[in-house]
Amino acid sequence: MSSTKVKAVVIGGVNVKEKDKLITLFSLEKGKLTISMRGVRGDKAKLKSAKEPFTFGEFIIEEGKTNIITGVDIIDNFYDISKDIDRYYEACAIIDVVNKIASGSNPPLFIELIKALKTICYENVKKYYCLDKFLLFVFKAMGYEFLTSKCSSCGSIMSTMYLNLEIGELVCPACKNALCVKVPNSAYSAMRLLANTDYEKLASVKFGGMGEIQAYDILRQNFRFRSGYEVIKF
Repeated sequence: MSSTKVKAVVIGGVNVKEKDKLITLFSLEKGKLTISMRGVRGDKAKLKSAKEPFTFGEFIIEEGKTNIITGVDIIDNFYDISKDIDRYYEACAIIDVVNKIASGSNPPLFIELIKALKTICYENVKKYYCLDKFLLFVFKAMGYEFLTSKCSSCGSIMSTMYLNLEIGELVCPACKNALCVKVPNSAYSAMRLLANTDYEKLASVKFGGMGEIQAYDILRQNFRFRSGYEVIKF
């Protein structure tokens, strides 16, 4: 058997047998992996802390008939995320999205994930900001960069706009159909600002009204249509 090392984040897991766990990693080098951690649920297990969601580190994998994690050098466990219920659910929603869409190596998505988790954990950022920004990144990576001021169908400047879920782009009232959802101006402004603001500066961003919540509802619908999966609602 041979061993390999990957830099990865724990994005899921399921308990098996008496003390084992199958964990899902999203790694920089190999994308999504499901690996066994033997005896890790025991009280005195050396790798006990490495099995938890959000754990970011270098995982040593012994490759064989069953791949097993034999060591972890933890870089950050983002422990403070678990101290706040809103932060916890927002971070859970982000790793759940990654779990649903990730497959092979995707360095840009991996970097975006680390940035989002760091911001949720260590910065005083308002609820939904990081999740909205992360979903906007996901859509852009899919080829749906829809935050424009012109209708994607007729090219007219829009004062009222709708997201056409079928094509993943914004359209004007004249071009909307049954698969369109209205995008309030407050939601559009929130998405534009979040998309153009670095994670490190999100703490300074403030919106009036409920733009970030309206944006989240629209982005959830778009994600469902684009991927067939739901985003955790909280």
